[in-house]
Amino acid sequence: MITGINHVSMKCHGSEELKKVLAFYVDLLGIKIARIWDKDKNPIGLDEYTNRMDEIEGLMLDTGNGKIEIFTNLDYEPDTGIIRHFALDVDDAEMYAQKCKAAGYEIFMGPKDINLGGQKAKIAFCFGPLKEQIEFYQMC
Repeated sequence: MITGINHVSMKCHGSEELKKVLAFYVDLLGIKIARIWDKDKNPIGLDEYTNRMDEIEGLMLDTGNGKIEIFTNLDYEPDTGIIRHFALDVDDAEMYAQKCKAAGYEIFMGPKDINLGGQKAKIAFCFGPLKEQIEFYQMC
């Protein structure tokens, strides 16, 4: 039995791109860091990771009901983004779209109301720092 999504995984190109990822997901969207590890799979403390960016191999961000896993070892250029898209459950899709737009991220759809098989929602899509498509999904 499947009970939910454990995590979505993405890769970036090292510490400089990781800084952009953290600025977007942690600073802008407010998602908490669950854990960070180095290239030897040892944990890096949340109080010390900013001084050890070059040592980070990966981290997990906790959205509350699923995680986003980020690795730092991408060695090619994806042409359409690192993943197709993933949706974050939010309480205010319009607010997140405005917040991302104000920070310079492209909103390429919405916010708009939808009705999928009787389920009403408000959605908005933006591109994240790795060209990933992120959907803000607000149940109505």
